Amino acid sequence: MNLENEDSDRFLFTQIRLGKEEAFDFIFRKYYKVLVVQAIRFVHDQDSAQSLVQDCFIRFWEKRQELYNVENLHSYLFFMVRNRCVDHLREQHRSSHYQITNQTDIPEFITEEKIDANDLSSHLWEAIANLPDRCRKAFEYSRIDGLTYQQIANKMGISNKAVEALVSRALKSLRTNLIDFLGILILFLRMKI
Repeated sequence: MNLENEDSDRFLFTQIRLGKEEAFDFIFRKYYKVLVVQAIRFVHDQDSAQSLVQDCFIRFWEKRQELYNVENLHSYLFFMVRNRCVDHLREQHRSSHYQITNQTDIPEFITEEKIDANDLSSHLWEAIANLPDRCRKAFEYSRIDGLTYQQIANKMGISNKAVEALVSRALKSLRTNLIDFLGILILFLRMKI
């Protein structure tokens, strides 16, 4: 995003904090579609994605006076939507887990062939969200944003070795938490390397 856009967004954010609905409407129209596309990548369903993004905008408006120092509005909204999608996937997982445990014919274990992509995605994003903050950031910068260790080190203000250790720790934690999905997870992580 260029400097003019960032300055424009800062001005609009200030106007939103003052309760100016026109500024909110402009931000909504500017970012809604791109945020829905991003949400679809997480939840794999357009209706759910649209609903989640709308929820985020409602929450953004309701909490507007509590927000301070939002330097990059696009990033703020992106992370807000991402976190809402992760919460949604957790809720889905809990609901499906509840349904499975209330059935009488529960299998002893779930074979790799029976695991669907949505279930893996749900578990993966939940496991990523539960990583310690610095591990999660380093992992996301590396595997999701595609940054090099040097770029991550510069962004986080730490050494390359520290980044390597954080990413390694994150991968170890993910392997432990996703042992049932390990085969599919390895394929996912290899694609991101």
